Amino acid sequence: MFNTITIVGVGLISGSFSLILKEKGWVKKVIGVSRTSQSIDKALKLGIIDESLPLEEAVKQSELIYIAIPVDATIPVVLQVMDLVNEKQIVVDAGSTKQALCEAVANHPMRSRFVATHPMWGTEYSGPEAAVSDAFAGRTCVICEKEKSDADAVHTVETIYKMLGMHVTYMNPEAHDIHAAYVSHISHITSFALANTVLEKEKEENAIFELAGGGFESTVRLAKSNPSMWLPIFKQNREHVLDVLNEHITQLRKFKSCLEKENYTYLQELMENANKINRIIK
Repeated sequence: MFNTITIVGVGLISGSFSLILKEKGWVKKVIGVSRTSQSIDKALKLGIIDESLPLEEAVKQSELIYIAIPVDATIPVVLQVMDLVNEKQIVVDAGSTKQALCEAVANHPMRSRFVATHPMWGTEYSGPEAAVSDAFAGRTCVICEKEKSDADAVHTVETIYKMLGMHVTYMNPEAHDIHAAYVSHISHITSFALANTVLEKEKEENAIFELAGGGFESTVRLAKSNPSMWLPIFKQNREHVLDVLNEHITQLRKFKSCLEKENYTYLQELMENANKINRIIK
């Protein structure tokens, strides 16, 4: 499909994206751009990229530029890349927030060559070594402001994600950020908070290690996520995250009140109501 693409950021998402395209023969050469030489060295050794170049040189050689870096860095980098591309190149981002980015690029003369996407897949791990070639399949990818991108650019990006096994859906940026706050961002905050709760109250680390079961492990797993990636997400999506956090705190207070008042009938009702999630998530 491509002779050359560039991935800006060589971590979990972009690294997995590159590995799959290379494995399936959809790209002949992948150029990597990263702020750290250590990441580049790892990406080269792992076969994620074929060479590393400065951003401007990499963009000149590439048909598609895929940007997957922390969201606070995404806006200036996307704008820098869009200053360099022509009407035949495609710029794609993979960030977890969309409204601030879409507002930033709205009036750029090359806006139509940019496709705003969020492939909703990830793990608690980061860096090139976290990349895997079986990522994305069965997951959802959101494309925002489809109507503001050229039809050929959108079609190419849709085709790639569908070939990766993803379901493609469309949202406006604000709707995306609201939904992401509820189904992704609050999960990470909850996990970080639970980890801090246990670490604060359970001073005996051996007891945590010995007694922590599968339920605790699955709930707290996201607390291992990279803070340098998640802090910018929480900052950019602050208002929506606060809304869902307030609702979450309200729900926690209901459980707390049931136990304080020994209202076990209502406690059971709360849990039974929560079981309705089975209709959505099997």
